[in-house]
Amino acid sequence: MNYPENRTITIERTFNAPLALVWEAWTQPEHIASWWAPNGMKLDIVEHNFVAGGKWKFCMPMPDGNQFISEGIYQEIIPQEKIVFTADFKPMTENVEIHALFKADGDKTHFTFHVIHETEAYCRQQEKMGIYNGWGSAFDRLEGFLDVN
Repeated sequence: MNYPENRTITIERTFNAPLALVWEAWTQPEHIASWWAPNGMKLDIVEHNFVAGGKWKFCMPMPDGNQFISEGIYQEIIPQEKIVFTADFKPMTENVEIHALFKADGDKTHFTFHVIHETEAYCRQQEKMGIYNGWGSAFDRLEGFLDVN
């Protein structure tokens, strides 16, 4: 698939873990809760219906008593290859589409993460708000989770 460069933020990583383990970390609720949130934050899995058309909803309690809600719908799932889903990260980001791509590389996994925004202006705004740091922190936690599992 060709991604619209002006509206897409892409992050790539190679995890020092086999594809099956990385896939499990992305698809099993008990594993997602271990890495999806930034360092030091807790994540509650409210809903995780991991099928095409299924809803997902995660809640992160904030220190001020508010809740940061992440939710969306799984649109396409190809086991150990691709997860496509819509995502709202209220109140910061709404109505994006995410493509998480997985590819085995020996005993490692090459991972590509595309966040597609509705407009170029919205994409630039998300860059300024720190989307690379936010997801980078979560993927650092994922890397740590994979190292111990």
